[in-house]
Amino acid sequence: MIESPLFPPLLTGEVVPQHTDPFNKAVSRAMAGIDSGTIFYSDAVENLRAALVLAPETPLEEAIQAVYVAQIGLAESLGALAPPEVPVHFQWPDRIKVNGALCGEVRFATDAADPKAQPSWLVIGIDVPFQLARNEPGENPNQTCLTEEGCVDITPMALLESWSKHTLLWLTYFMDSGFERVHNEWRPRCDTLGEVIDYPKPGTFVGLDDKGRMLLRQGAMTETLSLITFAEHV
Repeated sequence: MIESPLFPPLLTGEVVPQHTDPFNKAVSRAMAGIDSGTIFYSDAVENLRAALVLAPETPLEEAIQAVYVAQIGLAESLGALAPPEVPVHFQWPDRIKVNGALCGEVRFATDAADPKAQPSWLVIGIDVPFQLARNEPGENPNQTCLTEEGCVDITPMALLESWSKHTLLWLTYFMDSGFERVHNEWRPRCDTLGEVIDYPKPGTFVGLDDKGRMLLRQGAMTETLSLITFAEHV
């Protein structure tokens, strides 16, 4: 029997039935008005899937920056639990990389689309594979899982506990200090800064502006891409 994870104060957990997507469950419950701070999660052993419901008190263009907070929380959790030689990076806007290969993603949804509007809710989910359904390790070098990267002693529930604690801590920093501290922590963990990228659009990833928008240079032009564009609107 899998032990229930322990969550820090202000956060509560609710396990979802087998074959139920925690992210979709969180969105449906958020639409119904569930309290902020609820984490819906699956207790499956092959991956960690969890989603946190938030009730922002700021316009969407600021609230959406909490996506970076959740990414930092995940990176710090893996840093605390994984072997020290296992590097964790981000690929904007939603991908997690372990040892240079894709290893999970962050999803987010909200009920607002206007950057100036205050959303009623924001759901941020994580999906991190512990095992992959393939015949041989290294079959697809661009994708990996925690087991193949030497994280055999980590369980999904242990990672969930750690993610909830680190994410809550960084949410506190974010609410107290704004985006600058989050940005300073996130930036070194993004390994494509200054690089020519193909995803989500071709160009040179110059960096983030003070609202957390991607600065993408294409020739002589630089455009901004917002996380809002990649939110799953329902």
